[in-house]
Amino acid sequence: MPEGDSLHRAARALQPLVGDRLAVETPHPRGAATGIAPKLDGKRLEKVEAVGKNLLLSFEGGLVLRSHLRMNGRWRVQPVGESRVGRPWLVLRGERYEALQWNGPVLELTARAIRRLGPDILERPPRLDAMLASLRRDDGARAIGDALLDQRHVAGIGNLWKAEALWHAQVSPWARLRDLPDEDVLRVLDQSARLMRAALDGGRPLRRVYRRAGRPCPRCGTPIESRGQGDDNRTAYWCPACQQPGP
Repeated sequence: MPEGDSLHRAARALQPLVGDRLAVETPHPRGAATGIAPKLDGKRLEKVEAVGKNLLLSFEGGLVLRSHLRMNGRWRVQPVGESRVGRPWLVLRGERYEALQWNGPVLELTARAIRRLGPDILERPPRLDAMLASLRRDDGARAIGDALLDQRHVAGIGNLWKAEALWHAQVSPWARLRDLPDEDVLRVLDQSARLMRAALDGGRPLRRVYRRAGRPCPRCGTPIESRGQGDDNRTAYWCPACQQPGP
């Protein structure tokens, strides 16, 4: 699933279209079913920003297009007239560039859901204290690995960066919120922000535990373990020796 850094990267790529009046098409039937094209066609794009895992495109007249990529969606920006493969769900064509979006299960003209999101982990600087306060309002028996994926607390963290941040902070994904002092939670949040900002600005850092089950921990050599976690059964990866407490 594209995580917050991927959406911020897409927002950067779309900046050349800001200020243009866009020709809007929905070549794929799934995109056409949204009814977006006639409402946005010919409108000026005023702003593009990423908020957590959401891409928000603000048009004149107060229209806001929300894109959430879920598991397989993607954006691409290319010069107008360049060949394309397949039928994109959405095409936004400006004077020199066009943005193409494929497999976007969420395309809607509303900002309603954005108000339920927590602070964006990639804000400069990140509001770590606000994130901590939100997590403290959750059920204390909830595992931190599960809580970090709850976009109501922190917007933008996905399964990859959850695993990596917890490893760097030496905190188990199975540690209960009520058992963790504030400094441990803040350390996890700080590591999340640091790792994701590095990925956004200069390339992905090395993966230490994500999808490395059975391989030795880079810190202590103990085999990495994995198991489904939370209601969505997202796979958690952790070192049972140096990320305490374990399950």
